[in-house]
This record gives sequence, structure tokens and C-alpha cells, in this order.
Amino acid sequence: MRSTSPRGCARGFGVGFLLAASVYDLLIANDFHHTLWPSVTVLLVGFAAVLWPVGRRPRWLTPQLRTAVPAVVSGLFTAGVLLADRAEVPFGPGEVAVLLSLLFIAVRHCPWPWALVCGVLDAVALLLLPVRYFRSLREEVLVFVLLGLVLVGLTAGLAAYLRSLDYRRTVAVSETRRAERVAIAADLHDFVAHHVTGILVQTQMARMMAARQPQDLDPVLAGIERAATEALASMRRTVGVLRDTGPEAADRRPVGDLAAVTDLVEGFATPVQRTVLHRDPAVSDDLPHEVQAAAFRVVQEALTNVRRHAGDATEVTVRLARPGDRLEVTVTDDGHGGTQLPEAAHGGGFGLVGLTERVTALGGELRAGPRAGEGWQVTATFPAGKG
Repeated sequence: MRSTSPRGCARGFGVGFLLAASVYDLLIANDFHHTLWPSVTVLLVGFAAVLWPVGRRPRWLTPQLRTAVPAVVSGLFTAGVLLADRAEVPFGPGEVAVLLSLLFIAVRHCPWPWALVCGVLDAVALLLLPVRYFRSLREEVLVFVLLGLVLVGLTAGLAAYLRSLDYRRTVAVSETRRAERVAIAADLHDFVAHHVTGILVQTQMARMMAARQPQDLDPVLAGIERAATEALASMRRTVGVLRDTGPEAADRRPVGDLAAVTDLVEGFATPVQRTVLHRDPAVSDDLPHEVQAAAFRVVQEALTNVRRHAGDATEVTVRLARPGDRLEVTVTDDGHGGTQLPEAAHGGGFGLVGLTERVTALGGELRAGPRAGEGWQVTATFPAGKG
């Protein structure tokens, strides 16, 4: 059995109140022996505008039309009473409630400047109701108008406040989506740049080996094929995330973890570059996911920079250690800074700047610089909790 939500209860109470108030309006009009059809017309038009279900509402029934037409009908009713010089025509809480509801809808949902136009129409129609009965600007009319102004101000103020909350929520969602897309763009760059740089380096190696060691070409070509496949897979996953707005989309972002570091290091090796991974047994796979992903990115960016800036390195070492309650990631190489990559293959990405932002956002620290003697070293430390 489904339980009724507070919002559903409030809506049911509001509909019941409008119906009861409208019946009271008709009873008053009947007591004054007036024709009921003008009052019935105004109330029916107002009810259609306020209570028409959203799922069944035609596209042409815009908030502007919903809020303006009932106000115009009510104003025409009042003008007709004055021009016909009829006896006083009473007004009741039903029409007042309908016009206040329409004022709320106009201020909160109508696009600007229609919100102002429709809101003014609803407010004027409401303030003219006492004139329909008293037919002059006596003190009683001024009292009712003052009370009407208070109701108009409270209703419009509440609607404007809720509209501002909607706007802030929309802006917050837009900013979140923009930040997420920037993060996804950084992910795509990091992964694809790593693989494409590997393709470029191994292609150069294959060209040199084609003339000198053609019998050893197969491992190099296999590495090129593997890197190209992984680059395409990364792009495919990222494009899938950008297209999908569901909550499961984040699970398909091209992120890595400590388990993936092993494959990353092994895939980096070439016939002329040896890679070694030293992992402290204290480094477990149950570390926070964001820490593992950041550690993976540190290794990935450091290896990419080795290919870009230290193509002459013969050995690259990756260490994962757990000193105390911190995770330490270190990547070192023995290169001298020599590289034969084209100039267009250097830079142009997020690089160490973006990596530093990622590490420091987790409370960590990133250091990069030359080693004593030769080579380069990148070290990142993260708070990893108690082991």
C-alpha cells in the first residue's frame, strides 16, 4: 500500500479548499439572486488554468496563457458589472484564491518579462473585486484593496523567492556539469595522450629496427597495436559518459586504480626501455578509490613525460610505498633529457599543473625534479588512512 507524500497531501488540501471556496462563491451569488453563469465561467476558466494536470496539458497552454486569460476574464466581468450599472455583485474567497494561485504561477514560472505582465494582470483583477461589489471608492473598498495588496505582496514574494532558488539550483547544476565535463576532458587527454605518445615512440623505434633488426619488429608492432586499441577504448568510454546522463555514467569514466598500475607499467616497457614496479606489501587494494585513481594518474603522467622528454632512458622504476598512514608513489628514470619526438608532441595538455591540483585536492603533495646524478623523479604522497 502506497503512503501519501506530504506534497500530495498539500495538493489535495489545496484542491479541496479551492472547491469549497468556489462553492461558497456560488452560494453567495445565488443568495443575491444574480445570474450564476458569469461567476461559473470565471471559476471554470481559473480552475482549468490552475488544476490542469501537467502530463495532460497541451503544449499551447503556456504559463503566460494560463495566468493571463483568467485575469482578463475576471476583469471583463468586473467591467461588465460597472458598465451595465447593475446592483452590487458579491465576490467570495474562491475567485480570490484562484487569482492568488495564478499570480504565484506567473511570478514563478512565466519567462521574463511575461512574469511581470501576467503578474500585474492577476494582481489588478484581484484588486478590482471589491469595486464589483461596492461600485465606488469608499472606505470599505480601500480596506479591501489594502488587504489585497498585502496578499499580493506575500504571494509574489514567496513565488519570487522560490524562483530564485530554482535559478540558483539551475546554475549550480550547470556549474557541476561544466566542472564534470572539464574533468572528463582531462581524463580523456591523460589517457589518450599516454597511449598516442607510446604509439609515436614505438613507431619511431619500428622504423629504426626495420633496417637493422627486422626480426625483432613483432613485439614493437604488438605494442603499437595494444596502445592504439587502449586509446580507442578510452575515447569510446569517454564519449559514452558524455552522452549518458544517468547515475551509472560515472562508473564508466576512464579512471584507474592501483591494480591497473601493474598493467600500465608492463605496457610501458619497450625493447630498449626496461620498467620495474616495486610495490610494498603494506599497500593494499582497499584504499579510498579517489586516492587510487590519483595515484594511477601520477604514474601515467610521469610515464608519459618520460616518453616525451627522456626518450633515451633505459630504465624506469615505479615504487608504491606505505610510510605510516600515507601512500607514496615514486617514478624515476635514468634519462638525460634526450628525445626525438616532434615539437607538436610536447606539451599542450594539463600536465603536472593539473596533476598537482588533483593531488593537493586530496590533501597530498606532489614533487617533481631532477635526481642526484642523472634522470628525473616524480613523487606524490597521499593521506591513505590507517592500515
